[in-house]
Amino acid sequence: QVQLVESGGGLVQAGDSLRLSCATSGRTFNTLARGLGWFRQAPGKEREFVAAFGWSGGMTYYGDSMKGRFTISKDNAKNTVYLQMNSLKLEDTAVYYCAARSRPQADYNSVDGYDYWGQGTQVIVSS
Repeated sequence: QVQLVESGGGLVQAGDSLRLSCATSGRTFNTLARGLGWFRQAPGKEREFVAAFGWSGGMTYYGDSMKGRFTISKDNAKNTVYLQMNSLKLEDTAVYYCAARSRPQADYNSVDGYDYWGQGTQVIVSS
């Protein structure tokens, strides 16, 4: 069974940086990593795509408001995927979720494309 455990959330000020981690288990990481992504959900809003790896490898994708500020990366030795967030804004406040898709044809930017989810980690950006 795939398990995803996020960590690294917290309270930061606008303009600060934060790195989220997602520790994975239950499947060979090299296989799992192809389908890993990050989403976020702010209070009263739908879950929103943040970043993901392309299934074929080598590609990364970002939501429009995250481009240039957020970076998804992975450490194969630690079975962990990261989300580096720079120049944080008030509107980045949300619960951030790590997710994994197991189908190569699944949409990387759609909630419905993902089969496994972590419990989420809260990020609060204050002024």
